[in-house]
Amino acid sequence: MKNKNKGKNNIITFPSGVSKLERQVEAILFSASEPLDIETIEKRVKSSSNVIKILEKIKNTYKNRGINLVCIKNKWSFRTAEDLSKLMSLQKSTQKKLSKATIETLAIIVYHQPVTRSEIEEIRGVSFATNTLEILLELDWVRPAGRKNVPGKPIQYATTENFLNHFNVQKLSDLPTIDELGSAGLIDTSNIDQSIFGTGKFFKEQSINEKQNIYEDIDEAIKKAPEAEKTPETDK
Repeated sequence: MKNKNKGKNNIITFPSGVSKLERQVEAILFSASEPLDIETIEKRVKSSSNVIKILEKIKNTYKNRGINLVCIKNKWSFRTAEDLSKLMSLQKSTQKKLSKATIETLAIIVYHQPVTRSEIEEIRGVSFATNTLEILLELDWVRPAGRKNVPGKPIQYATTENFLNHFNVQKLSDLPTIDELGSAGLIDTSNIDQSIFGTGKFFKEQSINEKQNIYEDIDEAIKKAPEAEKTPETDK
């Protein structure tokens, strides 16, 4: 059975009865890069008569189609039907190039955590924009890690589990020191503020200190413990 709407070269033709003005309005809206108000449409078609009625007619024509004509804040545009919007979603991953300030901030948090914003600025020697931390929080590499017990109780920041996963590091103590990074040729140690990396052995020293503290606590507990009462020997 032949399709009555098909003309030569299999081109589908629209039903008759569509006025020239209606076709013009439809074409203008379809090709527009942004929603158009009625005044703009009237200037394009060089007519101010029946434009509103034509817009309502086109809207009614497309109401059950894959695209709809919608009016938002007195501006008209074609949009994907709301129930089909999920089909139009596109997941696209983009690589973000971190600024020098963001990289330095991350390095300070990594090697000095938990650390406050003011401590980060003190180490860097300059203040930084709020969005620097926001970027790291958005990437889920940094998290709030409680508040420091000082006046004002500022928020402290530390790295997340996602940070370890992203950089394929099992634990913080596996992170390279500044000397190891320099030896591997990954950074120019002569052109970097070494205070960013602290002592360069931060986690190893921290681990040693924790062990020393445990032994000190044990020694202290032994010293404070009361001497065991000697049981009198019984005469045999």
